Amino acid sequence: MILLRNLTLARAGRPLLEGVNLSLHAGQKVGVTGANGCGKSSLFALLTGDLHQEAGDLELPPQWVIAHVAQDTPALDTVALDYTLDGDAELRRIEAALRDAEARHDGEAIAHLHDDYGHIDGYSARARASALLHGLGFADAEFDKPVAEFSGGWRVRLNLARALMCRSDLLLLDEPTNHLDLDAVIWLEGWLKGYRGTLLMISHDRDFLDATVGHIAHIEGRRLKLYTGNYSAFEHARAEQLALQQAMHDKQQREIAHLKSYIDRFRAKATKARQAQSRIKALARMEEVTAAHVDTPFEFRFFEPAGSPDPLLMLEDAAAGYTTTTEAGTSGERIVLSGLNLTLRRGERLGLLGRNGAGKSTLIRLLAGQAEPLSGHRREGKGLKTGYFAQHQLEQLRPDESPLWHMVHLDPRTREQDFRNYLGGFNFHGDMATSRVGPFSGGEKSRLALALLIWQKPNLLLLDEPTNHLDLEMRHALTLALSEYEGAMVLVSHDRHLLRTTCDGFALVSDGGLQPFDGDLDDYRKWLDQSAAADRPARPKGQSRREQRQQEAGARGKPANPGHEKRNPVAREIERLERRMAQLSEEKRALDVRLADPAIYDQRKSPWDRSTDKTAVRNSAKRQAELAQQLAEAEGRWLVLHEELEKQQQLKLR
Repeated sequence: MILLRNLTLARAGRPLLEGVNLSLHAGQKVGVTGANGCGKSSLFALLTGDLHQEAGDLELPPQWVIAHVAQDTPALDTVALDYTLDGDAELRRIEAALRDAEARHDGEAIAHLHDDYGHIDGYSARARASALLHGLGFADAEFDKPVAEFSGGWRVRLNLARALMCRSDLLLLDEPTNHLDLDAVIWLEGWLKGYRGTLLMISHDRDFLDATVGHIAHIEGRRLKLYTGNYSAFEHARAEQLALQQAMHDKQQREIAHLKSYIDRFRAKATKARQAQSRIKALARMEEVTAAHVDTPFEFRFFEPAGSPDPLLMLEDAAAGYTTTTEAGTSGERIVLSGLNLTLRRGERLGLLGRNGAGKSTLIRLLAGQAEPLSGHRREGKGLKTGYFAQHQLEQLRPDESPLWHMVHLDPRTREQDFRNYLGGFNFHGDMATSRVGPFSGGEKSRLALALLIWQKPNLLLLDEPTNHLDLEMRHALTLALSEYEGAMVLVSHDRHLLRTTCDGFALVSDGGLQPFDGDLDDYRKWLDQSAAADRPARPKGQSRREQRQQEAGARGKPANPGHEKRNPVAREIERLERRMAQLSEEKRALDVRLADPAIYDQRKSPWDRSTDKTAVRNSAKRQAELAQQLAEAEGRWLVLHEELEKQQQLKLR
């Protein structure tokens, strides 16, 4: 159990929580909400020991293992799979102890450590780490890629995988869906549903909160209140609470006005002086109820487009991708999507769905004119005015300049006061409008990028993950603004509430192409599940995954060019692994039979070896465990290689 008793928390001298009392039971899953800067991340820092309370008590079970996502990732040479495995500290401790015991030839310690290793499912650790990386969107070929070679967003995913790998009692997640695509968000949602520990999560994705938590801890006015139910239930309960609070406030104001009126009328009259003094004391004792403040700090709308052609934009048998350069200096084309036919009409609102890496961002860049089609045509309607938002937009902001400077630079003819009024709708008030952009948070930079985009009055919006870094209030304001927007829109987002609320239809980016998706987001979830099931057909009872793969490979028949297959390095390694696994299996089978015979433990009755003793039995058990580990690792590698070979064959067929 986690207990907070009369706890006060401050940061840099600024009080965040005061007199908080809270108890959380083991296994509870809690969403932590509240305005930016209210203390959500500081609460996490308190739980990890990076921050200490000013007063009061915090009680955490001392034996609990706490996992959280690291904010920074140094440029390491460690490969992605090993970096993920490092998240399980107990696994790594036992592995290190095994290496030490083997170096000392301590058979008894080795046997005990192998037993511990099996107890924590160490033999399946690499498979579990691979599943985490797969779920978060990493391809098999990236498992052996050094951490230093990944971009910032992918390093965030690696940190998330590492935190999930930890066999934790308490898991702290701060905006885990940032930098994830929709399919990865859906996968993470399922993973968290099965998590058995205690979960505290900060998230601005209401659909994600609804699906994963059973309580909401809301921070407001330096207080922390626990609500039962998911985020939607919290919104409903809070709305009722605020309505009651407002009614109480209104009633109280009427009572105060009545008391003041009585005091003003009768204060000077001797016959009423005692009653007036009594009313004055009652007024002083009355505790004023704060007026409910439910208005969002953000208030903006998209300007009505001056005019729109119809159609706005057309793709005709277009191909999208990028140009590659070989080590020899020759250039080529890498086609990601082909056969693209799309007509965007006035007022159309389209959401793009598809797996991570399917090409959604590539398609958005083509629509925005940021990339030319590799073949086919992209045709603009006369008068097309595109508003394109992508994550790299934040990098184009001038860090040494202010929001006001960016607005003036965009439109020098507009008065400064008009710009200030406009920026206020995005919560850039007062000095913040003239402050340097460099120290701004990701959410503040995203708000500024959206403000600059909206000012340009586009008639076609192309939005690629616009909600990253935005809090719930800003997401709500953006959802309202997009709902009222009169232009056309193409949206890529992992925020299902935004997709569901603002899009009239969906298109699916899959298998190197684009096609209409006849369904909603629930249907898309089913499509993802069916696709995963189709990728891995059910195997007969008792059949191993390796045997299933071999049977599937046999069913597909021999490749069209056997000679080429033999030269394929992936196929050669598969053959070597199969021979190695056969040898390991044979040796392990013999040991299994030997160690299963009770006579081996009796010196007088052993039919195997008259010199059998306890050391020999221990060494056999140790070897049996080593063989099991080597077989598990070899089979994992065998599966990865087969998936890579299948991908190569599919590319050839295309």
